[in-house]
Order: sequence, then structure tokens, then C-alpha cells
Amino acid sequence: MKDRLKDIFQWEVRSWSRALPFWERNLPKKRPLRALGIGEREGGTTLWLALEGAEVVCTDLRPFPARTKEMHHEYGIADKVTYAQADVLNLPFANNSFDVVIFKSVIGALTEKERQAKALEEINRVLAPGGVLLFAENLHGTRLHRWLRKRFVKWDHYWRYLDPLTDLDLFAPFAKLESHTTGLFANLGRTESQRDLIARVDPFLARLVPTTWHSIWIGAAFK
Repeated sequence: MKDRLKDIFQWEVRSWSRALPFWERNLPKKRPLRALGIGEREGGTTLWLALEGAEVVCTDLRPFPARTKEMHHEYGIADKVTYAQADVLNLPFANNSFDVVIFKSVIGALTEKERQAKALEEINRVLAPGGVLLFAENLHGTRLHRWLRKRFVKWDHYWRYLDPLTDLDLFAPFAKLESHTTGLFANLGRTESQRDLIARVDPFLARLVPTTWHSIWIGAAFK
């Protein structure tokens, strides 16, 4: 299970994998499921959906590294996956094409709130009625997070981190949003082993601070 979680979530695994029980509860029960993975360079959430029996279109803005397809073959789900380059701002799929859309740590890279809103409108467009967007996205976190990112995170200058209060309007195209926040200091660890250790105590500390201090937003948005 540990290796599987690592292949699904890639980094800060203990914190981000807390999305999994929430996603499982909100995954549509109908089968077969037609799913779309967005920003899937390593193919992690595509892997999870395919293991759940979904037929998945795995997309990214850039060509996939060879390892992505190799991993899917190793798990025996390659026959459930097709691959495509796609821009979330202009998805090359028809309206109402998918029962599920999923992304993890993607729309922050769009830099501007208006572009993030456009991406979510596109996702809503390609979802079938009653379909669900499952997501996990980076939050602002504390002032300490913001200060350290400016010093040590090379993409901080263009990444727009979300706020779980002021960015609720991004999900206006959807009929319903269910979400919660998690994570606190684990992402400040310098190595994965440090992040794993801190993530063990984060849930206890996170209960004591405002949700706007948390680092991860987990959600299910229904069309």
C-alpha cells in the first residue's frame, strides 16, 4: 500500500494521501466510469482511478515521460488508460464527456484567478450531469509558508496558491461543493522522510489553527 500511495501522490505522501478516503466516498457508484485526469505528468491520480475500474483519459500540457506509461503497465491497468496532451483552459473534449475529472496540485500553475476560473468552467463543461470533479490543491498556508516559498521554491513567482474562504467563488459553475482542508507544517520538511515525520503530528496541530493556515484543500465539486 505504501508504494501504491507513493505512485499515486508522488510527494509529501502522508499529507496528500488524506484525500483518498474523501475521494473514495465521492466517487460515483455507476460502472463503467469515464474519467479525465488533468495535469497528470506522473500519472498518479490516473493510476488510482484505473485501479477503481474507470476508463481514464490521462492528460498533461506536455508530452509524458516514459516512466508514466511504464508505471501503468506495471500495475496492469494500461488497457484502461489513453493519453493526450491537453490544455485545461481549452479542453479538446465534447460537452458532458466524463463522469469524473480529477487533478492534484494543478491550477495554482495558472497564475491568475481568472485563468483558474476558466479552467474550472472547462472542467464543468466536459463533466456529464451528475458528474464530479475530485481535487486536491495547494493553499496559501501561514506567513511562514509564504516567506519560505519566496526563498526556496523556484516556481513561487508564478504559482497562485488558493484560499479556502475567498476562492470558493471559483466553484460557482458547479451545483455543489464539498471540501475540507488539511496539512500544516509537513511541506516545510526538506526531505520526504522529514515531511512524513511532521505529517504524523500535523492533524493534531491543524485542529488548533484557522483553516486558512492549512496547506491542502481537498474537494468534490458536483455538476
